[in-house]
Amino acid sequence: MYEFDWSTVIPSLPFLLNGMAITVKITITAVVFGIIWGTLLAVMRMSTFKPLSWFATLYVNLFRSVPLVMVLLWFYLVVPSLLQKLLNISPATDIRLISAMVAFSLFEAAYYSEIIRAGIKSVSKGQSYASLALGMTHWQSMRLIILPQAFRAMVPLLLTQGIVLFQDTSLVYVIGLADFFRTADTIGVNSGTEVEMVLFAGLIYFVISLLASGLVNYLKKRTV
Repeated sequence: MYEFDWSTVIPSLPFLLNGMAITVKITITAVVFGIIWGTLLAVMRMSTFKPLSWFATLYVNLFRSVPLVMVLLWFYLVVPSLLQKLLNISPATDIRLISAMVAFSLFEAAYYSEIIRAGIKSVSKGQSYASLALGMTHWQSMRLIILPQAFRAMVPLLLTQGIVLFQDTSLVYVIGLADFFRTADTIGVNSGTEVEMVLFAGLIYFVISLLASGLVNYLKKRTV
């Protein structure tokens, strides 16, 4: 019978916290920029200006049709040199974290776009007509009237997508980035306690996701 050895967990906590910091950085960056870019995509997709609508539709369908692992690899293997030029990053800088942030942000924006588009459509058209009747432009109506109401209703869904994103960050192992999961796995391999460290990492993901889900349920009740 297998005998569990949890003695490695406590001494490894500083390294695990460093890995969790990377996981949190990717999550927060992707949520913030994903929502911002996703909002613009949603508005563009609903625009009467066809080129904008076509671009947004193509973007969303493209990223929703490609596995996240492939997007991560593509940004890590193909895009780093482009990012270094655009962002003026030193060639000596480890591009893996930046590549992961950009890849997750652009990928998640496609999913946030659909959530936000549905939220915008859920707002009564009478709100838009009333704002236009008051002399507002279409963009003023969208920014001041429609989007605030839509976001209030969408908060639980946006947070739920954020939880999924937090779980998906473990995929950065394919580019060798030492996030929380990869750090736990590496420590386990080196110390001969891989089973224990992977189980511990899974427990941490479970606890954080469970607490976040509880927050989502609380916000759902508040918005009903």
